[in-house]
Amino acid sequence: FAQDLLMAAPMHDVGKLGIPDTILLKPGRLTTDEFEVMKRHPQIGYDILKESSSSILRLGATIALTHHEKFDGSGYPRGLAGDSIPLEGRIVAVADVFDALTSERPYKPAWPLARAIGLLREGRGSHFDPNCVDVFLQSWDEVQLIRQRFQDEHESAAVA
Repeated sequence: FAQDLLMAAPMHDVGKLGIPDTILLKPGRLTTDEFEVMKRHPQIGYDILKESSSSILRLGATIALTHHEKFDGSGYPRGLAGDSIPLEGRIVAVADVFDALTSERPYKPAWPLARAIGLLREGRGSHFDPNCVDVFLQSWDEVQLIRQRFQDEHESAAVA
């Protein structure tokens, strides 16, 4: 499962292909209407991947569809809650939010690690599966190594 998740997780936002760049790259907060358009990307991603003959791509479809669901049922697109959210979606939700918070985006600077960890802890049981947050935090040394590896790869690509 872990190897499949490693290969499928990067497809979580493939549905953003169907979202206009004016929304994706907007430097400020999205309007209510723009956010409604953005909320379509999980379904678009699912529709792109769901009928693949590849089990990895089908796993990617499930991740794409469920990574914005929240443990308390307040997420989108379906308002799933708790264990009705597939485990792969619950895992990627934690990683995706952490990555979004700690990365610079057109609309915000990167958050300090301590602030991002604080948000994960605050969202434990409401936004996030508490077990997924716990495992993420218990694996902090490995998380740091992964972040460093990708940062090094990004810097190498920028130089090339």
